[in-house]
Amino acid sequence: MAQEPPARRASRAPRIAPRAEVTSAVRTGPSARRVAAWTEAVLVAASPRGRGAVSVLLCGDARMRRLNREFRKIDRPTDVLSFPAGDPVFLGDVAIDVPYAARQAARRGHPLDREVQLLVAHGVLHLLGHDHETDDGTMFRLQGRLVKKVFGPGPDGIPEDEG
Repeated sequence: MAQEPPARRASRAPRIAPRAEVTSAVRTGPSARRVAAWTEAVLVAASPRGRGAVSVLLCGDARMRRLNREFRKIDRPTDVLSFPAGDPVFLGDVAIDVPYAARQAARRGHPLDREVQLLVAHGVLHLLGHDHETDDGTMFRLQGRLVKKVFGPGPDGIPEDEG
């Protein structure tokens, strides 16, 4: 009498580790390797099922100004821009203006590394579909919790009027 093979469990999709590819077009600030590690840590903490790939550009004021002008019709640099891909595997691109972040960190009284960490978290949340301009503060509250969880206590990047 032949036995039937044991029933197999339904296989789940393989877990894809989050991945960050960082390109640096600036000579100062945190290394591409550090920013990649920070981005991957944020993805693990923030993205559903801990999946997704992100591309990060560390750039200067001139490049950020061009990006902001081209995509948002605002002719000045900004600290961070996000370009969602609308794909569950490749989430999109984040651009961070390192000199802008350095000036912002100095004004706010914390290190540049912390400012870039805040901007990475902010940019990734945008890639995941959050929008602080329309959500009544939900994204900033999430950002505060995320930054504390991933990077520890300290500045969380929440504007004072949003907390």
